[in-house]
Amino acid sequence: KNKSSQKKKADEETEGAGTRKKENSQRAEGSQSTKEDLSLAALEEEANPPPSSLVVLGDYDRKPVQPFLPQWLAQPKLVQKRIKDNLVPIGEVPGIHPRLLKKLQMNGIESFFPVQAEVIPAILQSASNGYLVGQGGYRPKDICVSAPTGSGKTLSFVIPIVQVLLDRVVCQVRALVVLPTKELAQQVSKVFNIYTDGTGLKVVLITGQKPFAKEQEMLVQKKVTGYCSLADIIVATPGRLTDHISQTAGFSLTQLRFLIVDEADRMIDDMHQNCLNQIVKAAFQVENYSGSNMLFQRTKPGPITAASSCYPQIPLQKLLFSATLTQDPEKLQQLDLFQPRLFTSVYSEKETFGVGTETEQDTKKYTLPEGLSQCYVPCDLNSKPLLLLYFMLKMKFTRVLCFTNSREASHRLFLLVQAFGGIAVAEFSSRLPPNERQRTMKEFEQGKIQLLISTDATARGIDVKGVNYVINYDAPQFIRTYIHRVGRTARAGKVGVAFSLVLRIQERRFLRMLKDAGIRDIKKHPVKGNSLKPLVQKYEEALCKLEKTVKEGKQNAEFKPFVITEL
Repeated sequence: KNKSSQKKKADEETEGAGTRKKENSQRAEGSQSTKEDLSLAALEEEANPPPSSLVVLGDYDRKPVQPFLPQWLAQPKLVQKRIKDNLVPIGEVPGIHPRLLKKLQMNGIESFFPVQAEVIPAILQSASNGYLVGQGGYRPKDICVSAPTGSGKTLSFVIPIVQVLLDRVVCQVRALVVLPTKELAQQVSKVFNIYTDGTGLKVVLITGQKPFAKEQEMLVQKKVTGYCSLADIIVATPGRLTDHISQTAGFSLTQLRFLIVDEADRMIDDMHQNCLNQIVKAAFQVENYSGSNMLFQRTKPGPITAASSCYPQIPLQKLLFSATLTQDPEKLQQLDLFQPRLFTSVYSEKETFGVGTETEQDTKKYTLPEGLSQCYVPCDLNSKPLLLLYFMLKMKFTRVLCFTNSREASHRLFLLVQAFGGIAVAEFSSRLPPNERQRTMKEFEQGKIQLLISTDATARGIDVKGVNYVINYDAPQFIRTYIHRVGRTARAGKVGVAFSLVLRIQERRFLRMLKDAGIRDIKKHPVKGNSLKPLVQKYEEALCKLEKTVKEGKQNAEFKPFVITEL
């Protein structure tokens, strides 16, 4: 019995030792796993630190950089781009004088285009208290308009300016329109003359087409009491205008109320920036006033103080118009705009109406006329003249405006087509005198000329009536040039077609340029070589005939022959 109890006690001790050993090993394993867990937690905490109230200078999150635009550029007033579907009867646009409504009806205008219906009331509202002070005594906001070619921008500033100046008593230069080309200035001057007829307002055109002394006589008149102005509205080109500002005695812009800059993107260029600075400087030039004239003294606007509010001041309001208005704030800053408002029909329809998700590729930088169809023709250098002849003779194109990149190329192509025969052709470039350019344009509009070969002199803003086709004989190098060229057709809601002859080495760059501008509806229109072969023999004869004529000295021009290779 004693032996069995001792044996049982020994077994219990052995079992207890094993249990303690097992517990010790489990405790050791637990401490090791705890250490591992702590080390893992430390690593995770190091990789993902808890949020801290400390700010690390220079640290930033990598996000795509978005261009910063001022609010007036980022949130413009959108104007409907579809002209035919959004015509507004002239009687429904508020604030227009009955006298001007009658004039509009006499000229066959019963409805306003969307741009006109939005911009005309805006300009009239800015001068609702007369042109001597802004609305509520405040300086009126400047206005920028970006709309397609042929959308009626000219009439949108002509109508309100004429209406605001109807009640003027003393003749002073109240409105100044600055345009880049003589032809465009003549066109705008003609529209002003139509709506100022019978009002007593005087419109003067300054483009350098008349002698300088003659223009001086049209601007100012010297009397015993001093100089007096003979112009209420001046339409001018930059160069001639700056000459009169610096050289014409008595010519004053100190009463200028409206400064209209048409084709504003071109005027912003360095070439004309100095002109705009001179205009503003002349407008705020301090003159020696005396007596009652002290009431209308004019100084450059600055901070509003008690002293600056002592005298009312005629505000200078800037109105900018263009089909390709830049959205570069740095360039627009050069114009020193005051709280500007932007009216634009350049927008993405997806973005406007919320269909789907807007991406960067959906944003449109420029808007083309609604009725315009675009095509491009891949070709080689030697087949370009034959393609033009093919379109005119085989495809029976009529009223075609053809663009080249230089006046020399324009002249050579004109001589070649003339030697080929069978096409009523003319050229239009700066090498021709103004009276001949006017005659050519008139004959083209009358249908006497079917093909007008031109440089970019007609691409900027000129309203050429009845253009059915635009052919880019030389592919434009810049997107703005393309926009203005093809905008000569499909104007005022009509239809038109634009063809671009693109060399195969230019094709990729040309399409990329259009794509970057948001233009994707251009179609490829290849022309087979077999279609051109019937024209080759007569074309070679025309080359020989032209070369012989040049050698005989009948044409005072350098001739560079086109070479025929395998089509």
